[in-house]
Order: sequence, then structure tokens, then C-alpha cells
Amino acid sequence: MLKQMNKKYELTNETKEWYDITLYRIKALKDFNDVKAGDLGGWIEKEENLSHNRNCWIYDNAYVYNDARVYGNACVYDDACVYDNAEVFNNAYVYGDAVVYDNARIYGNVQVYDNARVYGDANVFDDAHVYGNAKVYGNAYVFDDACVYGNAHVYGNAKVYGDVFDDAHVYGNAKVYGN
Repeated sequence: MLKQMNKKYELTNETKEWYDITLYRIKALKDFNDVKAGDLGGWIEKEENLSHNRNCWIYDNAYVYNDARVYGNACVYDDACVYDNAEVFNNAYVYGDAVVYDNARIYGNVQVYDNARVYGDANVFDDAHVYGNAKVYGNAYVFDDACVYGNAHVYGNAKVYGDVFDDAHVYGNAKVYGN
């Protein structure tokens, strides 16, 4: 257990039941990034869900629970939800009504938002964006400057990537899957 002076937040007595799991509202103990001491954050099940290091934070009505972890400078906010064994780290943002779960990993300068879903063993990293009603799942990888949006699905062992000069966009009702 970290000493109180090294902690950046504490669990408050304010709780919420979510699928038979008790979630606790977090409260900042010190200033960091755009968070001020005393600010209330989102909801976590246990301290292991949110690192006390760097500038990561869970805002608003966002939930992080089970063995999911948020660390580095990552932020989860609005009504987003991260659970199971999912990880959100580096400078990643998950927001809106986005959901990240199973063993999914979101990292780099990624943004996952709107009603997007990332799950299974999917990895979204670098500067990728997943938004709208898009889904990335299975063993799929979305990276570089790739964007997946609309009602698009990327799944199976598919890899979607592109750089700033050759952006990859998967959108509409497109489905990218397999190898």
C-alpha cells in the first residue's frame, strides 16, 4: 500500500452498484495536470484500477473496474467504461460512451470515443482513432494514424494502419477481417 503522501487520490465513501460490483468515486489529494486537490473523479472498483503515478485520471461518470488498468497519462471520461483486463495507458483517451473490455489494449496517442467498442485481444495504438459506432475486436490491430469510424468493424487478425501521408480510413458499414 502506498503511503498517504505518495497517493494522488483516495476512494470516497460515495458508492455505486454496477452489475453487482461496488464502485467508489475517486477524489484527488493533490494537484496534477488539470486536476486540483479536492476534485471528484469517476468511479473505480479498487486502487489497482488507476495508477497513482503520472497524470492519468478518470473523470466525470466514467467507470473502470474488474482488473482493468489506467496508467501513464491516459484519461477516461464522460460516460466511458473500461473493464475486464483491459488497459488504457500512455497518452490515450477513452471518452463519450466508448467501452473497452476483455483484454483490449489502448495506448500511445489514441482516441476511442462516441459509441465505439474495443474488445477481445484487440490493440489500438500510436495515433489511431476509433469512433462513431465502430468496433475493433478479436486479435485486430489498429495503429499508426489509422481511423475506424461510422459502423465499421475491424476484427479477426486484421491490421489497419497508415502514416500521415497514407492514412487508412475504415468507415461506413465496412468490415475488415481475417488475415
